[in-house]
Amino acid sequence: MIGVKNEMLNSSVYLSKKIIFLLTVAGGLAVANLYYNQPLLAEIARSFNTDSQAVSIISTLTQLGYACGIFLFVPIGDIREKKQLILMLLVAVALSLLGVATATNLTWMYVASFAVGLTTVVPQIITPLVAQLSKPEEKGRAVGLVVSGLLIGILVARTVAGYVGYIIGWRYMFVFASILMCSLALVLYFSLPATGVSEKLTYRALLRSVFSIISKYSMLRRVSISGAMLFGAFSAFWTTLTFLLEDPPYYMHSDQIGLFGLLGAAGALGVSLIGRLNDSREPRIIAVKCVSIGILSFIILSFFEGELFGIIVGVVLLDFGIQGAQVSNQTRIYALSTNERSRINTVFVVSNFIGAAVGSLLGALAWNWFKWQGVCVVGVVLMLVALGSTIIEEDQ
Repeated sequence: MIGVKNEMLNSSVYLSKKIIFLLTVAGGLAVANLYYNQPLLAEIARSFNTDSQAVSIISTLTQLGYACGIFLFVPIGDIREKKQLILMLLVAVALSLLGVATATNLTWMYVASFAVGLTTVVPQIITPLVAQLSKPEEKGRAVGLVVSGLLIGILVARTVAGYVGYIIGWRYMFVFASILMCSLALVLYFSLPATGVSEKLTYRALLRSVFSIISKYSMLRRVSISGAMLFGAFSAFWTTLTFLLEDPPYYMHSDQIGLFGLLGAAGALGVSLIGRLNDSREPRIIAVKCVSIGILSFIILSFFEGELFGIIVGVVLLDFGIQGAQVSNQTRIYALSTNERSRINTVFVVSNFIGAAVGSLLGALAWNWFKWQGVCVVGVVLMLVALGSTIIEEDQ
């Protein structure tokens, strides 16, 4: 166990590298809950004797639940002890995951999936915490490390879920995830230090202040639009990739489809480098370059629909481009204020996952109407909007 006294931290006391690493792992394990369902959608559809459009709603509802949870719970990190909040949410998501595992019909599955998203917000409490309590000269690197952990968690989740679903069934994946969340809560109970609070506000005043922050920072509004479009494109791709790879010429099972998560993880390894670059260079310029890489990835995915190598290259570039841009965006907005970081992060991530939910829906519709080329068009359009929002000069 990492030996850290459970004492009140303030802005002059910095988190150790060991604690930052622990929080990075915790964030990656927690965020994975949102993505276990994606490589399993075809298996779930067969289980409930339904079609791809009906099960695609599972991903949409999970992401909408996440957006709601971020709005309702993440701002509390500015007025309550973060450690207690993290532990309570881990227990809540463990119960929600069991709800998914025991679903007997699609309605139950929809409600439980929304609950999983609603309670899987621990990563977005961790990220501003690390930004707040990292040394100023290492802030970009620390945020980059945490975001890399989140991305690896997202991508490895697909690989693990694909294998578990193929070998023993999709329900067991969610049982395993529930046990994992309980274990993580136990580790953090003994290892995570108390963090203190930033503000003394009532919960109602806190939620009102979220809207005032939106009005206060024009950069936050632009970055949030960019983030929504990026995650929309990301979600449109990953929600429909399962259906592409199940069809000819690939004929893949869920275990093989899940392996594509590891390809995306290769792109994630470069995101920590982006975080370090943000400490010494202009984050907005880096974000523009990363978004451009994401656009290129969809062009490659479109032209090489039937070539496995083209899909592999597209996956790596897409994940690197989108997550690199998001690290740069978060570095920009966390510099806006020290006492409002949880609420700033709330605005940013709620926007991201509203975009992700819309992207999942648009991706599913594009697949049903126009197949893979339609999905790629959706991705390019969303990425171009993100690029336009990122190019605009910032004025706070």
